[in-house]
Amino acid sequence: MPKILIPTPLRQFVGRADSVSVEGSTVGDLLNGLTTEHPELRRHLFNDEGKLRSFVNVYVNDEDIRYLQKDLTPVAASDTVSIVPSIAGGSAVAEPAAALGKDEILRYSRHLIIPEVGIEGQVKLKQAKVALIGAGGLGAPLGLYLAAAGVGRIGIVDFDVVDFTNLQRQVIHGTNDVGRKKLDSAADRMKDINPHIQIDKIEAALTSDNALEILKDYDIVIDGTDNFPTRYLVNDACVLLGKPNVYGSIFRFEGQATVFAYEGGPCYRCLYPEPPPPGLVPSCAEGGVLGILPGTIGLIQATEAVKLILGIGEPLVGRLLLFDALGMKFRELKLRKNPDCPICGTHRTIHKLIDYQEFCGVPKPPAQPAAPASNEIRPAEVKAMFDRGENFQLIDVREPHEYRICRVPGAKLIPLGELPKRLAEIDRSTPIVAMCKMGARSAKAANILREAGYPSVLNMTGGILAWSDQVDPSVPKY
Repeated sequence: MPKILIPTPLRQFVGRADSVSVEGSTVGDLLNGLTTEHPELRRHLFNDEGKLRSFVNVYVNDEDIRYLQKDLTPVAASDTVSIVPSIAGGSAVAEPAAALGKDEILRYSRHLIIPEVGIEGQVKLKQAKVALIGAGGLGAPLGLYLAAAGVGRIGIVDFDVVDFTNLQRQVIHGTNDVGRKKLDSAADRMKDINPHIQIDKIEAALTSDNALEILKDYDIVIDGTDNFPTRYLVNDACVLLGKPNVYGSIFRFEGQATVFAYEGGPCYRCLYPEPPPPGLVPSCAEGGVLGILPGTIGLIQATEAVKLILGIGEPLVGRLLLFDALGMKFRELKLRKNPDCPICGTHRTIHKLIDYQEFCGVPKPPAQPAAPASNEIRPAEVKAMFDRGENFQLIDVREPHEYRICRVPGAKLIPLGELPKRLAEIDRSTPIVAMCKMGARSAKAANILREAGYPSVLNMTGGILAWSDQVDPSVPKY
């Protein structure tokens, strides 16, 4: 029997059902059968002449049939028909409750008139405690919308300051906030949106030593981090504490979202048992990110958090949502709990938080700044080589689009991925200095050149960003 999906505004006329099965061989048969069984629905779908209202669209298996003869469009027993009306608002406000003040009743009125939320749901939001790890790209939309939704207590864990490069995507901060602590900037904006909420400003890097103590008092943890050690740390802490972990990640034009560690569902280690080798997956600073993308993924995370608080809908548990901004497509992959997972499996082998920097292969910083290694050179020393007229080759291994943003005069562009095939362009008898944006890619390039037999290769530490800081401030930073 064909199924008709009922939109939220019309469910009150069909006993709160989200779908109804009706017999019929055409769309007209189905709609007539639906309104015969639920007569209060007829005036919302049809005008006085019995024609489908102009603000109501009908789809068959997600195909738009508005320009076809709707009544005569055939349907099979396996088909799904969707009714999609225009939506502008709600109806009367529910009766106020003692748990919400008069100002809050007015502020949350559009929540209160949703039957699935109502007074009871808004009180749940007010009593909820959510920990937000990071006030950056994902944390920005999360903070704004969790505050606006009325989540009563929000703990923000961050230790960074606002930088000009943040403003392209971290919409919770403004130009006047550059140089301020992100905690202060985010908290001020969130309190401006909703003065009824409590914000805990936790100025710290989340570590194995403090994570359990910081997160234990919150109901839900939302991962807005941008590095693998902290992702594994957040995951393991959530599993050990029994807290849901609302996960999101972004890179260039693509994003992911899911809910880990929730009532028998998988955790992050079930999806990724081990991290990639250091440097294999570039960070957003190296690879870039479309500024709008964290808004999309952050709002999905906020939606999942609110659903978990309210106890409504189907959470993204056991489902990994993939978003492709260029194709404007969503895909969903099934995730299964790994029975052999070392943290959430049947035979747990991880019973406490570990050293996540070591687990992810991240080198520990030296106790004091080290002098450049024998195969490294500072930007100021490269400038001195230019000034002395020394004969050397400066090889820029960034991408062409980066080279167009800024460059060091005299540098030859050979992107890292093309380097092995373009070795013939580099003189073996002349010393080489490799450079990139921050020094990581050029270090790889220097190793490639040495392994190929080039006798004199140095890596310019800090890349062109350090060149801008230490040599030529007129060179733009990105």
